[in-house]
Amino acid sequence: MAIREIREIGDEILTKKCKKVTEVTPRTTMLIDDMLDTMYEMHGVGLAAPQVGVLKNIVVIDVGEGPIVLINPEIIETDGEQTGEEGCLSVPGKWGIVTRPAYVKVRALNEDMEEFEAEGEGLLARAFCHEIDHLYGDLYVDKTEDGLHDVTAEEEEE
Repeated sequence: MAIREIREIGDEILTKKCKKVTEVTPRTTMLIDDMLDTMYEMHGVGLAAPQVGVLKNIVVIDVGEGPIVLINPEIIETDGEQTGEEGCLSVPGKWGIVTRPAYVKVRALNEDMEEFEAEGEGLLARAFCHEIDHLYGDLYVDKTEDGLHDVTAEEEEE
């Protein structure tokens, strides 16, 4: 397991659509482990494979309830609306206001290629949407309602 370099805004790979995963190989398992290590090391709540330079439909998320691994995820249901601050490990030092669904249900495969569904509200719903957007080459910066703002030193300490 290793910490991988996070690609930052301006890197072309972040604008590309990812490919479906058809099997979980040892390299895929290593990628997932590295993505989790990288996410935790960088104090993120989610990470998508293109953020570490791999164009595969894989997302990892942990909003404090334990890691969730989503392979080939798709949003199958949404409800409500929430507006709040959003940041991204690929856009360091910045945040913006984004409106997302308040509730999201996703369908995905786990590491054994078994289909499952997961539901989330609040931060988890936001993370599902944000990370799945990455798989289509979409960044939150294009969804901000009032542009990007600098993160202050006090906010980083929180």
